[in-house]
Amino acid sequence: MENIQTRIDLTPLTTAIDAIRAEVGKVIVGQQQTIDLLLTALLADGHVLIEGVPGVAKTLTAKLLAKTLSVGFSRIQFTPDLMPSDVLGTSVFMPKTGDFVFRQGPIFSNLVLIDEINRAPAKTQAALFEVMEERQVTNDGTTYYLQEPFMVLATQNPIEQEGTYRLPEAQLDRFLFKIVVGYPDAAAEVNILRGHHLRRNLSDALDAISAVLTADQLAILRSQVHQVHVEDKLFDYIAQIVQATRANKSLYLGASPRASVALLNSAKALATLRGRDFITPEDVQELSASVLRHRILLTPEREMEGGTADEVIAQLVQKIDVPR
Repeated sequence: MENIQTRIDLTPLTTAIDAIRAEVGKVIVGQQQTIDLLLTALLADGHVLIEGVPGVAKTLTAKLLAKTLSVGFSRIQFTPDLMPSDVLGTSVFMPKTGDFVFRQGPIFSNLVLIDEINRAPAKTQAALFEVMEERQVTNDGTTYYLQEPFMVLATQNPIEQEGTYRLPEAQLDRFLFKIVVGYPDAAAEVNILRGHHLRRNLSDALDAISAVLTADQLAILRSQVHQVHVEDKLFDYIAQIVQATRANKSLYLGASPRASVALLNSAKALATLRGRDFITPEDVQELSASVLRHRILLTPEREMEGGTADEVIAQLVQKIDVPR
């Protein structure tokens, strides 16, 4: 790897990422891993599912990221009575013309925050299938295309299950990452309290966040990610990791080829985030859990033993020879 010369000028990308981190850091204390994963997904053009207990700033972090981008933003609160038309839009009859006109729903934006995605019933969740994968909505036989960039940030609470509807595997597979947000450590929590004490209210904090990246600039940065160098042995490494999930005795369901592509694309984005125009095995290892944890299912026996998806992923990655 040492003899690979830099082929891409990553200075604009690094400058933009540092500016976004600085803006988000005005409000968010800690959560560096979560922020890096969100930035990686942004560069890789992928959707993100954020899971964590209430009060760990899942929604706030997503809103702050949106504020740093000069693009459209919408927020949808999923509830048990939400209908697909409330998300996608609906045809409205116009008496003057005698025609039906399609009124676009809140999904027609650039960055869409879906709060508590598992609170809506299956038919509303299913309405996201086409729009998340194909970036389009079909209504009454007409296809409407979404403008780029398009990114869904969805949150869910893993603890409270009353009034929730588990996301089907087909929909989970459409998320590039599943990010698990934990509690802050003691030092970070003290800094959170200090920040809260100094701010008059959260609205003032959000108003202090400036947009540092336009849609056109983001498109240029994403094009640089596509140019990142990948050695043949790293294609093999990624394939071996994903293949191992399909042969693991602790797993009832392994990851699909979409997971391999997600791991490759996100590793390329992470490399640029780290200032490199080539990926390393460490990039793949670092992202394996975030890419795979929502794409695999444990066997009932492993679940009864108290095993977790992250543990299984760590074990299988450890068994695979690292290319050098």
